[in-house]
Amino acid sequence: MKQATLLAAPLLAVSLSPAVLHAQAAEEPVVTPYADIRYRLELVDQGGVPEDATASTLRVKAGVKTGSWQGLSALVEGEAIMRIGPRHYNDTTNGLTRYPVVADPTDVLLNQAYVRFNPGKTVDAIAGRQVINLDNQRWIGSVGWRQNDQIFDAGRISVTPVAGLTAQYIHSWRVNRIFGPDSPQGIWRDTAINAVNIGYKLGEAGTLTGYGYWLDIPQAPAASSRTLGGRLAGQYPVAEGVKVLYAAEYARQTDLSPNPANFGLDYLALEPGVAFKGLTLKAGYERLEGNGAVALQTPLATLHAFNGWADVFLNTPASGLRDLYADAAYKFADGPVKGLLLRATYHDFHSTVGDVGYGHEFDALIAYPLTKQIGVSAKFAQYNSNGFATDRTKAWFTIEAKF
Repeated sequence: MKQATLLAAPLLAVSLSPAVLHAQAAEEPVVTPYADIRYRLELVDQGGVPEDATASTLRVKAGVKTGSWQGLSALVEGEAIMRIGPRHYNDTTNGLTRYPVVADPTDVLLNQAYVRFNPGKTVDAIAGRQVINLDNQRWIGSVGWRQNDQIFDAGRISVTPVAGLTAQYIHSWRVNRIFGPDSPQGIWRDTAINAVNIGYKLGEAGTLTGYGYWLDIPQAPAASSRTLGGRLAGQYPVAEGVKVLYAAEYARQTDLSPNPANFGLDYLALEPGVAFKGLTLKAGYERLEGNGAVALQTPLATLHAFNGWADVFLNTPASGLRDLYADAAYKFADGPVKGLLLRATYHDFHSTVGDVGYGHEFDALIAYPLTKQIGVSAKFAQYNSNGFATDRTKAWFTIEAKF
C-alpha cells in the first residue's frame, strides 16, 4: 500500500492543482466521481476436492477522473473486495484447500492511478497504474470477470498518423494480478513487458492487426516468451438485417529469457459466424500448440473468456489444446424483456499431440439490464472430463450497479 500511496500522490497533485481546476471550470466538470458495485455468488462442485465451494463476495470500485486541461487529465481509483457469509472457498491465500478455488481474495487496494496526455486525435499517452485490454484480450487483458482486476504499472502511447491506422507501444514493469498482493504470485515485479500492436481498419472488411509481445517475467520464468502474430476480424452485411461475422488469427511463440525451455509453437484461431437481427451464431476452432514438454501460454490474457467458463484450461497442457466450439446467442431488441441476453456454448477439447480427447463443456448465460445502471446475470458451466483434470460444475449469480 505504501508504493500505491506514493504513486497516487503526484497524480492527485497534478490533477487537482489550482491551475488545472481553474482552467477546467469553464469547459467541463473538474472532477467526475464514479462507482461500480458488484455482488456475486459463486458455487463450485469439483471432482477430487472434498468440499463444494460457496463464495459470496462484494466488490466496490470507486474513483475520480479529472477533466482535460491542455490535453492533461488524471484518474485515481480504489477497490475493496469483501466476503459476505461463510469462508467456504479457497481464495488462493486463505489456505482452505479442501474447497475448490474461487480466486477472489478479500482486499482493499489502489486499482488505478495514472496521468493521461491526449492533446488531439493523433496522440494518446498514459503513464501509471492502468487497465490494458488489447483486441479480444487473448494476449493482454484486465480479467474483468474476477472481482479483482489484473492491472499494469506501465507507460502506454498510441498514435494515429492517418485515419484508420493506430499503433500502440506499451512497456510494463509490474503486473498486479487477480490473486492480490498477499499471494506469492499476486504481483509480478521487475518485469520487462513490451507490446507493439498496430491495427488498420479496412472499411467494411474489418480490422487487420499485427502485434508483437515480449514478456520477460523473472518471477514466472516459464511464462516468459516472444509472440508475433496477426489478426483479421470484422463483419460484412450480405442482406437486410444479415451480417457475416469472421475472425482469423495466427501467431508464433518462442522462448524468451529467463525461460529455461527452448521452443517454437503456433497459435491458430478461426471463428466464422452469422448475425440476424438479435440472433448470433458462431463456430470456432482454436489451437494452442504443445510439444509434450511445453505448450504455448497466454499468461496475461483474460483467460476466463476462452476455452470454457469452467476455467479448466487456464494453463495450456504440455500436449497442447485444440478447442472446437459452437456458440449461440440471442438478445431481445424490444418488448417487455428488451435487452435480455441468452447465450449457450459447447466446447470439445483435444490435445495437439496425439489428438487425445480431454473432455467437453457446456456453458450458458442469461443476463438482463434492470435499468441503465443496474444489471443482473446468471451463468453456468459444466466440464465433463475424458481423463484430463476432473469433472466440475460452476454456477454464478451476479448483480452489478454502475454510477
